[in-house]
Amino acid sequence: MTRFSYLSFLTDYGLEDGFVAACHGVAARIAPHAGIIDVTHLVPPGDVRRGAAVLAQTVSYLPPAVHVAVVDPGVGTARRGVAVAAGGSVFVGPDNGLLSWAVTASGGAARAFSLTNRALWLERVTATFHGRDIFMPVAAHLAADAELSSAGTEIDVSDLVTLPAPERLVRDSVAEGEVLTVDRFGNIQLTITASDAAEIGLTPGASALIRSGPHELRIPYRDMFGAVAPGELVAYADSAGLVSIAVNGGNAAERLGLAPGARVSIGAVPQTIRLIRPVHIPRGPGAWHDDIGRPELTAAAGSASLGGEI
Repeated sequence: MTRFSYLSFLTDYGLEDGFVAACHGVAARIAPHAGIIDVTHLVPPGDVRRGAAVLAQTVSYLPPAVHVAVVDPGVGTARRGVAVAAGGSVFVGPDNGLLSWAVTASGGAARAFSLTNRALWLERVTATFHGRDIFMPVAAHLAADAELSSAGTEIDVSDLVTLPAPERLVRDSVAEGEVLTVDRFGNIQLTITASDAAEIGLTPGASALIRSGPHELRIPYRDMFGAVAPGELVAYADSAGLVSIAVNGGNAAERLGLAPGARVSIGAVPQTIRLIRPVHIPRGPGAWHDDIGRPELTAAAGSASLGGEI
């Protein structure tokens, strides 16, 4: 039995209502010893991919905990709730892919259970608030003294719903991917990692050629916002190890009209589209998906892209 000193909590509940407080209260009644770390409650409503990205980029900085995440547009339907053991922690939430990237970032799922043991739920369960009535009480029991196996029926970890890994492709001196997230400052985070940028010869001090659809611009690639004048665009490797685009003191997403899912390529100089197998470049710790999400590149692969020209 593992007793956890912390719960973490991520949702799209917002802060205007009592939803978050109600869940905190449930946890405090069951596991008063456990501190709660609020990751965020401002995930855009129903945006599972955004919630997954935030949790995956945060979890490595959190202590061992029962991590509760609820972005659940399928609440009340046949979608199941799960508890997943990974990396010395337990992840609790809907089985809709929300937990999958954080589980991968934590070393992968070791065991998984469907939340079928109603004895760990609240006595009264509503069809629209499983965060309060199922996920948080189960998590609090697991943080206190309940065995993981008490959560319900064990399931094969390969049966868990997973989101596709953030995709990107490196070819010659160009890396292509898509907008992964846009934060509250309007900074545009790409699926392209800092390691990918280094591989194509982009290092701080260089200029990056950014393409999206018919649009093309050249912007400085630097290591901080303040390396360019206020109001100027800058590309940089962010704190999650991903290439991002910002405006010093402004909103890059609004200026460039780029939203999550937009296709983007970045390069040091224009290159041909012949695919090659990238050489190995030693690197330090980077983004959680550094080693996944890139298809194998072969000389015979022909022309390949992430869903179209960018």
